[in-house]
Amino acid sequence: MAVKPLEDRVLVKPVEAESMTESGIYLPEAAKEKPVKGKVVAVGPGKRLDNGKRADLSVKKGDTVVYGKYAGTEVEIKGDKHLILRETELLGIIVG
Repeated sequence: MAVKPLEDRVLVKPVEAESMTESGIYLPEAAKEKPVKGKVVAVGPGKRLDNGKRADLSVKKGDTVVYGKYAGTEVEIKGDKHLILRETELLGIIVG
């Protein structure tokens, strides 16, 4: 099954936080934060403007992005959790 986002939506696969701290302490599942960054898997064609053209999206497939803790809608694709977000719900692109 493949998902192609519509309009200005973006399909993101969350990157899970490490289960061990830098000092070597393992974190239980209950102590882990909800992921706030992920890899862009697919992007929509862009929002349709009043003049009939489509606006280009700022992100592309393969970008690593940061988003709000409770942003988007969770979907399961082939057993993996993904998020579908509007481009405006993205907070930034991680560079470098």
